[in-house]
Amino acid sequence: MASRVYVHYHHADACSKARWNARETFRFMYDRPWKHVLDFYSNAVEGNLSVLNLFQPKKSLVLDDGINEEMSLETESETSTRKDGRSGRWERVNFKIVLSYNGTSFDGWQKQPDLHTVQGVVEKSLGGFVDERKAQLLKKKCKPLEGRVLVAGRTDKGVSALNQVCSFYTWRKDIKPIEIEDAINKDASGKLRVVSISKVSRSFHPNFSAKWRRYLYIFPLDNAEPLRKSGENHENFIFDENLEKQRNGLLSEENTEEVILSEDDELEIEETSNGLEVVEKPSDFSVIKVDQLLQQLQGKVLSYKMFARDTKAARNEGPPTECFMYHARAAEIRLSCSDCVEGRRVMCVELVANRFLRKMVRVLVATSIREAAAGAENDALLKLLEASCRRATAPPAPSEGLCLFDVGYADFDPQTSLIS
Repeated sequence: MASRVYVHYHHADACSKARWNARETFRFMYDRPWKHVLDFYSNAVEGNLSVLNLFQPKKSLVLDDGINEEMSLETESETSTRKDGRSGRWERVNFKIVLSYNGTSFDGWQKQPDLHTVQGVVEKSLGGFVDERKAQLLKKKCKPLEGRVLVAGRTDKGVSALNQVCSFYTWRKDIKPIEIEDAINKDASGKLRVVSISKVSRSFHPNFSAKWRRYLYIFPLDNAEPLRKSGENHENFIFDENLEKQRNGLLSEENTEEVILSEDDELEIEETSNGLEVVEKPSDFSVIKVDQLLQQLQGKVLSYKMFARDTKAARNEGPPTECFMYHARAAEIRLSCSDCVEGRRVMCVELVANRFLRKMVRVLVATSIREAAAGAENDALLKLLEASCRRATAPPAPSEGLCLFDVGYADFDPQTSLIS
């Protein structure tokens, strides 16, 4: 079998020699003590601690529970029945459900055959609340008795959420929110928790009604191993970094090759006429520099197609790739830890935008770290937006560090930013 040839993207700036290639970036991302981050998210999902306590001065979060949507409930109820006595589509009852779940316990949000997904668990729990007509229809089609939910944004495998928003509607009028909450929590086995549930307007849509989403990415800064120098054995390098990733619980044996040799993030070996070139690469980065890089994205409508994955880079059809970034900051904080009095050093990245592309946050984080380590100019991310190849950006950072923090249905207020 012929070996695959990968083309390295050659950066033309002054930092090109100091910049990590895809393999080096991959190694730096995964050689971290991720267990502490996973434990932190698990405790946050269970409600044992608050993410807001990590930031100084301490922040407070006012959840948008659809109050504005509820104001129109009475008006809609008056007009839900037609004059001829027949009921219309507005007679249904719509529930807004805010969920918190541990991403490592699920195979992502979207329901898929033979996979344990968040949507699958939630819809199964809602089966007892569907109306009789739908129940008979599902039975006739030999389908399981399940509800149907809409969601603000689908999360990938490993990505956690603290205030994910979904909605469920039914024509039954005898259902109380607490009954739905108990049903979901009962089937979730502690890995998923209902934060709140309320009746909202029939026109409420968790995705289309949302005005912004906020993601947090927590990246461990302690106990990093030094990067391996270029020129070492290529096959041993792949084996070693897979082994390290498996030890951290972030990579299973069956998807090892798929992760490393992905279509968008192919790995490369730089060669010169004199053989492999050994270049002294940086082994750390500045959080302040990452913050400076990300701030350049704020307040702009930009196309992030170079930072997306699993979508066509040259998209002529389908949804646009432009996003408006309300807030983009990074800061060093401390995670409380039982074996460390001062807490674990981590970098927290806060990104707020009207929408996000597939894997966009993870690629942005990894690329920002790579550029900060290389000492790139503050406008490096803006320049990469104009690149012609996705190999110009870094492979996605581990999904285990990512969390969908909340979703907003009113205009974004900069005063609610966690990092300022």
